[in-house]
Amino acid sequence: MRGAALVALAALLWSSSGLFIKVLPLGTLQIAFARSLVAALTIALVVRLRGGRPFPRPDALALACAAAYAGVLIFFVAATKLTTAANAIFLQFSAPIYLVFLEPRLAGRPVARRDLTAVVVCLGAMALFFVGRLGAGTLSGNLFGVASGVCLALFSLTLKLQRDRRPEADPIGAIILGNLLVALLCAPLALRDFHPTPAQGGILLYLGVFQIGVAYLLFNAGMKHLSATAAVVTGTLEAVLNPIWVFLGIGERPSAWALLGGLTILGTIVWYSLPPSAWRRPQPR
Repeated sequence: MRGAALVALAALLWSSSGLFIKVLPLGTLQIAFARSLVAALTIALVVRLRGGRPFPRPDALALACAAAYAGVLIFFVAATKLTTAANAIFLQFSAPIYLVFLEPRLAGRPVARRDLTAVVVCLGAMALFFVGRLGAGTLSGNLFGVASGVCLALFSLTLKLQRDRRPEADPIGAIILGNLLVALLCAPLALRDFHPTPAQGGILLYLGVFQIGVAYLLFNAGMKHLSATAAVVTGTLEAVLNPIWVFLGIGERPSAWALLGGLTILGTIVWYSLPPSAWRRPQPR
C-alpha cells in the first residue's frame, strides 16, 4: 500500500503538467529548458542531502537512458503545445506497445499471442487520434506525442537494463543526467528573449521542483515496494487526470474519437500489465 500510494502521488504531480504547459505563453524549448534545469538541481540536492552521489560516472547505458528520457520531456512539451493535452498524454502512454517487440528480442523469447493482441488493439486506438479534420499543428502535435511514447519505451527499457546489470547503482542518476541534457540542448534557443514574469517564473519553478523533481523521487521510492506491473497500472492515473485538469482549468475538450482511443489504450495497458490469473474468477470451494 505504501508503494502504491507513493507512485499514485507521483502520478498526481505528473498529471499537472498539461495544464501548466498550456497556460504558459512561452515556447516549447523555453519551458523544457527551465523545467528540466530546476528539476535536475532539485533531485541532485535531495540526493546530496541524503549522502548519495548525484553525479556518478555514467557508462554508455546510462547515457542512452538519459538521452531517451530527454526525448520524452522535449517531445511531450511540444505535443502538449501543439495538440490537446489528452492526445499528448494518451499517445505517450502507448509506450508499452513498443516494448512488446523490444523486450522479447533482449530476453530471447518469442512474441506471444497476448503480445500481438495488445499491439493490434493499441495501434487501432492510436489511429483514432488522427480521425477527423487535422490542422498542421494538431497533426504535428500528435506525431510528437507518438515520438514521446517511443522515447518513453526506450527509457523504460534502458532503465531496466541498467538496474539488471548494475543493481548497486541508483537509477536516479540517469534522471538527473537526462534533465541536464534537456537543459543543455534547449539552452541556445531557449535563452533568446527569455524574460518570464514573476508568475511565469513561479509556474516554471513548480514544474521543475514538484512536477518532475519531487514526483520522480516519490516514484523511485515507491518502486522499491512494487512490482513493475503494479507501478505501470498505478501510473496510468496520470493519463486519466491530465486531461481532467486541463478541462477544468481552460475548458479544453478532447474529441470523442481521442477519448475513445485513449480509454482503449489505458484499458489495454491494464489488461496486458496484469497477469492472466488476475482476471480469473476464484473457484468456489
